[in-house]
Amino acid sequence: MSSMTAIARFKSARISFKQSIVICKEIRGKNVSKAKQFLENLINKKVDINGRYHPTAAKKILEILETAVANARVKKMNEEKLFVKKINADIGERFIKPKSRWGLRGRKAKSTNISIELGER
Repeated sequence: MSSMTAIARFKSARISFKQSIVICKEIRGKNVSKAKQFLENLINKKVDINGRYHPTAAKKILEILETAVANARVKKMNEEKLFVKKINADIGERFIKPKSRWGLRGRKAKSTNISIELGER
């Protein structure tokens, strides 16, 4: 059993923290090809999670998953044996979206930090 892993991280993603946690729970432990297919079906609204689709969060997580697969390819890992070993969604930084004047302060915006770790089976 190989202990090689491929990691991809994205800090301050502009997606919902709650939605990303729900998607992470669904993907954790799945084969990479099945996880990609699930995310694409979620984006195209062919499959749902508790009656919701979460397309924005699914697009960003799919992008990060593809980055992790590319990192595994660089490390010469077998792509057919890859699975999602760990996937985390953490609260990112909060900031104020700007407006033109101080009296017209913008709204508080939140972000999410996501990390994906792939392993071989």
